[in-house]
Amino acid sequence: MVQAPASIRSPVSSVVPAPAIPSKPSSDLEPKGPILAMPHDVALIATMAAGLAGAFLCGMLALRLKLPQILGYLAAGVVVGPFTPGYVADPRVATQLAEIGVMLMMFGVGMHFSLQSLLAVRAIAVPGAILQIAVATTLGAVAAWFWGWPLGADLVFGLALSVASTVVLLRTLEERGKVDTPDGQIAVGWLLVEDLVTVLVLVLLPALAPSLGGRSEAQAGLLVILGWTLVKVGAFIAMMLVVGARVLPWLLDRVVATGSRELFTLAVVISAIGIAFGAAVLFGVSFALGAFFAGMVINLSTHSERAALEMQPLQDVFTVLFFVAVGMLFDPLILVERPLHLLVTIAIIMGGKSLAAFLIVSAFRRPLHTAIRIAAALAQIGEFSFILATLGLGLGLLPSEGQSLIVAGAIFSITLNPLAFRLADAVQNRSREPRQASE
Repeated sequence: MVQAPASIRSPVSSVVPAPAIPSKPSSDLEPKGPILAMPHDVALIATMAAGLAGAFLCGMLALRLKLPQILGYLAAGVVVGPFTPGYVADPRVATQLAEIGVMLMMFGVGMHFSLQSLLAVRAIAVPGAILQIAVATTLGAVAAWFWGWPLGADLVFGLALSVASTVVLLRTLEERGKVDTPDGQIAVGWLLVEDLVTVLVLVLLPALAPSLGGRSEAQAGLLVILGWTLVKVGAFIAMMLVVGARVLPWLLDRVVATGSRELFTLAVVISAIGIAFGAAVLFGVSFALGAFFAGMVINLSTHSERAALEMQPLQDVFTVLFFVAVGMLFDPLILVERPLHLLVTIAIIMGGKSLAAFLIVSAFRRPLHTAIRIAAALAQIGEFSFILATLGLGLGLLPSEGQSLIVAGAIFSITLNPLAFRLADAVQNRSREPRQASE
């Protein structure tokens, strides 16, 4: 994650690292051949070229094999990652490209999800997400405890398995045309609550680390850190809803009046990336949360449809790079060294967590199809899980084996998530047949 200068860096942004991609020696990171004759650094160009070319080829192969395209993008990341032979993309560049992908995707989520829709699902999304996080965290922590890990590692591992990826969910919903459906709105709202809870966890974990057997650089007390974080997050949300809701639509009106397509595109991109970065530096919130609220505010403009259309190609490119960066984190040796651990991890992500969500939604007396689709939506983990694992590793709480299991579990769950949705549709269709026969 891009760090702010020390003089303006917020407490939160300084303790929330981006997913760390293990690197090889610098000599292995440099592209071989004629490219070395160039008089300037081409790490960004080489990483984008290798990542996008690999994603295109592997994506086409996955499509021919009737597999999810995401699997192809993840496979491309494994190919250019540090754990496989051959060319290795620059891990620092790949991490920042992945951050941009998260920003743009969350900006798109905000543009599709109005404040009214968020408030409309709060009755089930808020308590449901909190209960589901508690259940999944307990399952993961118990599994880690049986493996002999200390308490801090148990907690971090369980939390990482409890948080689903909004990026993955939105991409799946878009492919299936379910973003604007009631079930889709509940699923997205549910995951946004998970993101908010995770932001608080990322702030509190450094303060709790010493008592959990880790290390911490935090000097303030736990209550002081929590209170200050809530104040800053509240201030950012209030500023976006009060000031941003007036300024951004007004700005787009002025830009449209110029008749310049380039300026309009720049205005939208600045709204997504600029506000996300500013929110992280000034208020200490995550890039993802800042970009989400920027999208919500842009959605209030009369030019929101055009903004979404202009941003779509950029979102597609950087979302692909996000999945490539995730693939770079995968160490294939974990399949051989800890196969049973990996199976338990996947079972918690796709079985235990989904079952908990299904029971919670059913307890709220929601229709069967809603409970099934929410369960399928949560049967994966993603970007916040990687950030939690990286922070836990840096604080001395999580062993490196834990990070490898989390990444492997994410790759398998992301790959299998479309199948979970197909299974949900099949169960729903079968439940309709007896009802139609009786009619």
